[in-house]
Amino acid sequence: MKFLYNDESFSFEALRAAGYATYGGAELGEVLVTCRQVPEGDEEAWSDQWAATAARVERIGRDALAAGHRVSAREALLRASNYYRTADFYRRADPANDIESARLAKASQLTFADAAALLDIPARAVRIPYEGTTLPGYLFLADESGGRRPTVLYHGGYDSTLEEGYLALAAGALRRGYHVLVFDGPGQGSTVREQGLHFRPDWEAVVTPAVEFALTLQEVDPDRIALIGTSLGGYLAARAVAFERRIAACVLHDGVYDVHATFEAVARAAAEVPGGLDTVMAQSVSARWLVRNGLWTLGVSDMDELVEAFRAYTLEGVAERIACPMLILEAENDQFFAGQPQRVLDALTCPKELISFREEEGGGEHCHEGAVALWHQRTFDWLDTVFTV
Repeated sequence: MKFLYNDESFSFEALRAAGYATYGGAELGEVLVTCRQVPEGDEEAWSDQWAATAARVERIGRDALAAGHRVSAREALLRASNYYRTADFYRRADPANDIESARLAKASQLTFADAAALLDIPARAVRIPYEGTTLPGYLFLADESGGRRPTVLYHGGYDSTLEEGYLALAAGALRRGYHVLVFDGPGQGSTVREQGLHFRPDWEAVVTPAVEFALTLQEVDPDRIALIGTSLGGYLAARAVAFERRIAACVLHDGVYDVHATFEAVARAAAEVPGGLDTVMAQSVSARWLVRNGLWTLGVSDMDELVEAFRAYTLEGVAERIACPMLILEAENDQFFAGQPQRVLDALTCPKELISFREEEGGGEHCHEGAVALWHQRTFDWLDTVFTV
């Protein structure tokens, strides 16, 4: 499904940014006027133009806040946070030493923090104890009664940020009466940039501290805790619930059985062309970003190490250990993990359901970008049923 660009990656990321309009994270006109200034595949222009839009919208928010217009400030700052994240997306050539990348990431964090404080029920920034340090998170409450409610633990995937988690999941969950604890694990968001933490395959070591933290909160119903993971998080969440049995239900958005296969395919393609990986990366925005982001977030130095590191990211020998009800989502046109949701379904022995999203209904892209309301409807209708049986 093309959106504004022929380039697969630019089309997808523009759709991702625009799709958050569902919960006030974008304005279609702002997306259109930004993208028309960005030529196909021009990553520098992408960063510059999205950063300019983000700064302009942030000024709207700051001026509104200074004038006492709380709702207007919240709306503008929320959009600015999404736009700053989008501006930083392709800056992965040397993110550890890229001053502008660090500035954009911090701006996304700060504008979101200020927007979150202006929600009708202000979000609570938290730090989850984790192996001698902490992981950043936000607690979003559906009400202020202090009563226990079903609670979703949510993390993203290969490139998600904590701040994106509100638009990607929490806003829809809150409308349906769920509390939400969103957090970044190692390799995600500020943990890799500010703490030097990298992805790990044994994700139960990340989720278990989040569960233990959640159980200290009076608002959390300990018998109705769900875990939802997005994109690469579809593998990570499945791995976690195989070992963390206090989670009562899990949603894979989308299902991922073997992460290694995706990167091995890139390596094979590189081996078949003159110039190898350099040629593939020069010709493909998607491949270039995929490799560069992996080197950074896994803390490895070359493609061989990256492929080898992902060998451990598989549900082989793990899926059959999962006991809780599982919902596996699938996208018809998934460019990263095609066919893998069915592999997950086939390997599971627990209560399970697969829901496929089709191109003709607007949900066929990876993780159903552009169809946020649809995947929330199907996911939370399923979760409502699991928790009321």
